Amino acid sequence: MKEKYLNLFTDYGFKRLFGEEDSKDNLIAFLNTLLPQKHQIQALNFTHNEKLGVTQLDRRAVFDLNCTSPSGEHFIVEIQKAKQKFFKDRSVYYASFPIQQQAERGNDWDFELDAVYTIGILDFEFDEDKSAGNKDVVHTVQLKNQHNQVFYDKCMFIYLTMPNFTKTEDELETDQDKWLFLFKNLHKLHDIPRRLQQQTFLRIFEKASIAKFTPTERQTYEASLKYYRDMKNVIDTHVEEAEIRGEERGIEKGIGIGIEKGREEGIGIGEERGELKKALEIAKTMIEQGFDDSNITLLTKLSTDQIQALREKIGVGNE
Repeated sequence: MKEKYLNLFTDYGFKRLFGEEDSKDNLIAFLNTLLPQKHQIQALNFTHNEKLGVTQLDRRAVFDLNCTSPSGEHFIVEIQKAKQKFFKDRSVYYASFPIQQQAERGNDWDFELDAVYTIGILDFEFDEDKSAGNKDVVHTVQLKNQHNQVFYDKCMFIYLTMPNFTKTEDELETDQDKWLFLFKNLHKLHDIPRRLQQQTFLRIFEKASIAKFTPTERQTYEASLKYYRDMKNVIDTHVEEAEIRGEERGIEKGIGIGIEKGREEGIGIGEERGELKKALEIAKTMIEQGFDDSNITLLTKLSTDQIQALREKIGVGNE
């Protein structure tokens, strides 16, 4: 493996540096660069990252990280590696779970809610930003009225479009800049940049050092990295092929319309088919190598039922 430090866009890398008990300080420091002053975090508690609907027929939600602060705020933190057709709908749907689950039984509840924040770290740009030439990195979304005044400040979506972050080490000024630089470049670094030689970031480099992984940790990370790269290749390939098909259809129907339709088709196919196929391939390998279901779920985001069905298919049970 050529890289010295892990890739933060892999599921394993993200969970290792932000989703473990001894990584809470990293997550708190990162989130506080994005949150308003009145909701700065002092402590966090991780909660179950799978949320079920009211009935068995309702669709579930699986978050990358789901946590709450002692004062009641809810935080959903998601890494999104590839564009999804209804990504914004999915974000709103996920945010509805911690809102609904604050409901208290009985007639005395007055509907007072704690704040819910959804933080999305995106490895792609929004289409509307591309077409408008907008290169903003941090997008803060709230409910506002027709006068552009905040109507409700307890539900906020914060999206980071990482392809738009282009600052070099010498241009890093704020702590937010430094965190964004880490997300974009950690796996490319061989030495700790001078501007990141603070205790918080030194802790990140220590835990991200691949050379210090145990054999099992290294094996899990390599599987996660392979999954990430394969999934990205699937998406990129389908997008390229779809654009070609779009150009061909464009001869008859208009090149612009054809390319856009082709791009959407490629993303949908890559996201829905390619990701599931690769997830099952990775899960099969991990089952054969003796990994338990919790690690397989963490890495692939497959459900327990899907993993059990795969175990039965290949004839390898839980030990």
